[in-house]
This record gives sequence, C-alpha cells and structure tokens, in this order.
Amino acid sequence: MGVKVFLECGIASIVAGTTTHPLDLIKVRMQLQGQEKNLNPLPHNLRPAFAFHHHHHHHSSPIFQPKPSLSGPISIGIRILQSEGVTALFSGVSATVLRQTLYSTTRMGLYDVLKQNWTDPEIGTMPVTKKIAAGLIAGGIGAAVGNPADVAMVRMQADGRLPVSQRRNYNGVFDAIKRMSKNEGIGSLWRGSALTVNRAMIVTASQLASYDQFKEMILEKELMKDGFWTHVAASFGAGFVAAVASNPIDVIKTRVMTMKVESCGEGVPYKGALDCAVKTVRAEGPMALYKGFIPTISRQGPFTVVLFVTLEQLRKLFKEF
Repeated sequence: MGVKVFLECGIASIVAGTTTHPLDLIKVRMQLQGQEKNLNPLPHNLRPAFAFHHHHHHHSSPIFQPKPSLSGPISIGIRILQSEGVTALFSGVSATVLRQTLYSTTRMGLYDVLKQNWTDPEIGTMPVTKKIAAGLIAGGIGAAVGNPADVAMVRMQADGRLPVSQRRNYNGVFDAIKRMSKNEGIGSLWRGSALTVNRAMIVTASQLASYDQFKEMILEKELMKDGFWTHVAASFGAGFVAAVASNPIDVIKTRVMTMKVESCGEGVPYKGALDCAVKTVRAEGPMALYKGFIPTISRQGPFTVVLFVTLEQLRKLFKEF
C-alpha cells in the first residue's frame, strides 16, 4: 500500500516537473533580476570592468545587463532563446527529475500516509487544520531530503545569465553535486536548506491541503461531478494559493543558493536568509519579494494541474494492484 502511494506520487511529480521546467527556469532568472546593482562586494573579475569601462568599451560586454525592470517572462524567454538557444530552456532538467524523485515523492507520499491515518473514518474527511499540519510535516521532510538536487537545479538554471568567464558549466546534476561538495564543502549542498524546508512546508500545506479542500467543496456543493474538470479546477485553485504563499521565500532561496562564494570564504553577498531579505527589500523595495510572480503562478498553475490530474489518473490505473 505505502509503496504504491509513493510510486504514484513520484511518477506524477516527475511528469509535472519536466513539462513545466522552462517556466521554472524563467522564474529563477526573473528572481535574480536587479540583484547585480545592490550586491557588494562585487566578484573580483567584475571590478576592473566597472572601474574602467568608460575607458575600455570592450570590457563592458561581459557585464552588460539589459534593463532588469522592464523584463517580463515573455521577453526573458525570448532573450534566453535568442542568446542561449532552445536547449537552454531545459538547463537543469536532470536536477528537476532528481529533485522531484526525492522531494515531491517524499512530501506527497508522506502527506497521503498522514491523511489516511488522520482521516475520521466516520465522515471520511479530515479537518482543514489537520490537512495543513500534514502538509507542513510532509513538506519539511521532503525538502530536507531533496535540497542537494534543489541547489543544483537552481544553479544550472541561473548559469546562462552569468558572463561566460563565470559560468559553472555543470555537466548534469551529479557533476554539480560532486563539484559543489569538492569546491565548497559538503555543507554547500544544504545551502539555503532552512529556506527550502520553509518554502516546502508552505507550498505543501497550501497546495495539497487547498487541493483537497477545493475538491471537497466542489463535490459537496455539487458544482461538478468527480472527474477530470473537477481535478483541473481544484488544482488551479491550489496552484494559485501555493504561489501567493511561497513566492517571497522562493526569491530569497534562489538568491542565497546562486550566490558566488569565494574559496577563501571572503565576499559572501548574503550572510543568510534574513540578511538576503533585508538587502533585497532595502535595495529593490518590498515588491521585489514578488519578483517572478507571473512565471511562478504560470508555472505553479500548470504544474499543480498536471500533477493532480496525472496523480488521479494513475490512482485509477493502479487501483486494481
């Protein structure tokens, strides 16, 4: 029984994660916009370019940044296609598969197990507070398990926006994990893990609990019968709730995970999550925490829909087993 739940959740997560990967990549790029101008100290190899670019124009090309404030998801997508090619939209997809295998399989499987144990057998449902609690516990454990793949994924997605000399050019998720452990210590694989755990708790609680809640509501009020369109409607609602709740933590997580750390330990842009939040808000205003919200919602919506619709179909398919 337990293994089947995890298998269904794992397959559904991988299908949803890979199909919506380009939207996730655009979201990561948007979340990093505007951080160049407020980070101090600058990476060493950028200093001469900033110091002398009015004398040597050829130096300015590696640090040329188009005006970040005007970049929406579509223009960023077009720019990635023009400068890096179609395959760039799938940078880090191997990390997405590993992340979904570790993180989503764990969080969704655990949520289901808790739901079965906590559901009142007489009424067949679970109060919303218990749903949220189950989501918080399952999300936290899933995120702790999947953090190394998460850091690798975010870095691979962000790589193409760096000047060529600074790119990490990982050859896939396992190369990324190996090089990070070697160059930055094993602890770097859990960089931003407090944020990942917090975000996952919020996403899982808001996404899974609200999906169940919306679905129960639709069926209770007899707005629709239990079927494909009920699953689509409930999952769209759940995706919206999850996006609103998690976006600020997501922005900070992206910035902390992608920051360059010199091997000597100097020049760390952010001391931690709180420092990153304060610097971001101070330099770019509070709405900076909702950077990438449009791609977040345009990813979280389809991701949640694909996830739950696939999951419901798999449950039907595996019912006999």
